[in-house]
Amino acid sequence: RGSAVERCLVGQSTALRRLRDDIASLSSAAADVLVLGETGAGKEQVARALHEGGARAAKPFVAINCGAIPESMFESEMFGHEAGAFTGAGKRRIGKVEHASGGTLFLDEVESMPLALQVKLLRVLQERRVERLGSNTSVPVDLRVVAATKEDLDALSEAGRFRRDLFFRLNVVTLTLPPLRERREDIPLLFERFLVQAAVKYQRPVIEVPPSLRRSLMLADWPGNVRELKNAAERYVLGFLSPDLAGSPGAAPSLDALLDRVERLVIEDALKASGQRIAEAARTLGLPRKTLSDRMRRLGLSAGD
Repeated sequence: RGSAVERCLVGQSTALRRLRDDIASLSSAAADVLVLGETGAGKEQVARALHEGGARAAKPFVAINCGAIPESMFESEMFGHEAGAFTGAGKRRIGKVEHASGGTLFLDEVESMPLALQVKLLRVLQERRVERLGSNTSVPVDLRVVAATKEDLDALSEAGRFRRDLFFRLNVVTLTLPPLRERREDIPLLFERFLVQAAVKYQRPVIEVPPSLRRSLMLADWPGNVRELKNAAERYVLGFLSPDLAGSPGAAPSLDALLDRVERLVIEDALKASGQRIAEAARTLGLPRKTLSDRMRRLGLSAGD
């Protein structure tokens, strides 16, 4: 199961290792989970890691994007319907919730779920039963629900845009997936993996990544996170290298300057993960405390920056 989790969540950064440890600790639990993270950060991969690393791995993993379904179709898609429940409903339809029974139901962009239907999700979470549209009886379901959002559900619930009781029910166990810019040491490994996948997809050879591009990848901000990095790998395999990533040899900063920037980012990430505690950050980085302090002084860093 550990290898399954590592396949889903690629990287060796401190943040990702901690996330994998948290997932491992949840493997034997049936608790529902709320995953927080920016757009493109890989929240579905966290859900898949929870599924494949647990006892439900051989059962269905059903993903639904709550923001991609028209509101008029949402109830039928999610909860199913009986024949004759509405015009055009010629036969019974099993919804996503029932399809996921025995396994995991992943609700991406859960903040987009219509308010009127959030109460039905709440009932599923509380009672483990689902009622199809047009039915007077409910059907038992056995599943783990993993919901994901890029929004602050607490703030949305305060504003009346998300049910407060549903927020509290979802917010029992929370996992946070840091953005790619906060785990830059994972970028080369991820890019190499995406290169192989793209080469197979487009039947192209795997192209070696030159050091100049590797440095550019490490220093880019990646606002679209893992999804944007994957797109960049596909463009590279197809021969459409983005100019801002390819860079200009004449304008490139010195290797020492690049290394300083990368070192600064790695130390900043370690400090953030340790709550600005230098001793803990040093242990995470495998450095003596004095060595880390010396490097921080050289780079103009202090705990709390």
